[in-house]
Amino acid sequence: MTKQIKYLSPTGVLGVGFSEDHFMAALSPDLAFIGCDAGSTDGGPANLGGNKPFFSHGAIKRDLRILIKGARKVDIPLMIGSCGGSGGDWNLNWVWEIVQEIAREENLHFKTAVIESEPDRELLLQKYREGKFRALDPAPEIDEDTLRDTDHIVAMMGAEAYQEALANGAQVILAGRSTDAAIFAAIPVAQGFPPGLCWHAAKIMECGGAAVVSMEKPEGMICTITDDYFELEPVSPTQSCSPLSVAAHALYETGDPYMMREPGGVMDLTHARYESSSERTVRVSGSAFHPEPYTVKLEGAKKTGYRAMVLGGVRDPMILGQFDSWFGGLQDSIRNNIDAVYGESMAGKYRIDFKLYGHSGVLGSREPTLGQTPTEVGVLMVSQAETQEVAYAIAGQAAHMVLHHTVPEWQGLVSNLAFPIAPHFWSLDPAYQFVLNHVVELDHPLELHRIRYEEI
Repeated sequence: MTKQIKYLSPTGVLGVGFSEDHFMAALSPDLAFIGCDAGSTDGGPANLGGNKPFFSHGAIKRDLRILIKGARKVDIPLMIGSCGGSGGDWNLNWVWEIVQEIAREENLHFKTAVIESEPDRELLLQKYREGKFRALDPAPEIDEDTLRDTDHIVAMMGAEAYQEALANGAQVILAGRSTDAAIFAAIPVAQGFPPGLCWHAAKIMECGGAAVVSMEKPEGMICTITDDYFELEPVSPTQSCSPLSVAAHALYETGDPYMMREPGGVMDLTHARYESSSERTVRVSGSAFHPEPYTVKLEGAKKTGYRAMVLGGVRDPMILGQFDSWFGGLQDSIRNNIDAVYGESMAGKYRIDFKLYGHSGVLGSREPTLGQTPTEVGVLMVSQAETQEVAYAIAGQAAHMVLHHTVPEWQGLVSNLAFPIAPHFWSLDPAYQFVLNHVVELDHPLELHRIRYEEI
């Protein structure tokens, strides 16, 4: 009999939902584990910097309840990576509290591993002084103060942290910031399956059922790995995979569709082969993995101020016909107005970012229709300053200026911006920015990650 391992990924991200019926139908005693990614940097740095979850308590609890009960029913490990969205310690412990709620309500008993990913700052400083940091492209300039002052820094753990927790009897693993693929590669690699197949399969499985031909709604995927290939099967009976849909997943969130780095090595898909094994399933072979010195990526978020915003739409054809000159004059008027109100003391202490949807809001200067007269333009203005009060005041002034900024063809007072909601300017949460895009070389894979064990 061919040696194999089989596992389940119920959805691409915890909290987005999935069909409970399909998940339960996919549960079977021959599954080795259930894995689920819970985070991303897609939403920017505020989730990490401001201790905010991606999804609501209710959404996370709904998905976790199904997953925990299912895993305990068939007595297999459940592994959740990048808990709470960003995987910071606050986010991780927030998910841990939800798990405890579920266990109490369902009268469940199991051993949990909680793996923290915010490294000790002194250890990071030591690594920095030893020259163990390497900048990725593009990377901001950093110094020791960056490592001291950044609000939150996480290190993206690899497969070894999961392997360690499993070796110590953990039945549910809640991990902080993790590479998405590490969740799914940990057990197959530990059991001796070819690393290339394990990591390639994991790269696809971390997105749940996203590699299907048409993903009408989030669902899951079952992966079976042998010594020669891995096979993907959607859990939804109405969905199917094709060689094209699976191969295309190598283009998702990657800079190179053939070489993809993970802690400890590079996934090499140069010679990967994709073929249909049934009407709904695809078989993949030929993937390789090349070991390299062990590094983990660091993500850091730092508060940069406070924001407020204005949103409105321009529909006046007279303005749209000369939009660039009108908008350039508007920006000058806003700056002059703020200078008149605040004086030179405000110079360099605020900023206003503009997005012009229907004009160049997405592609900017790469927009192929630049120069054409649009039918309407959505104007988004976001002010940022050192205090919320000043950011809000600047947004209010900008809203008034854009509302009445005229063109030569109009005389008297005009109102040229349509506001979709009232009030027409409002405060936002504090602003954060990513201040690290670096990897750090480790002496040991668990050097930056602490594991604590909790009995429920």
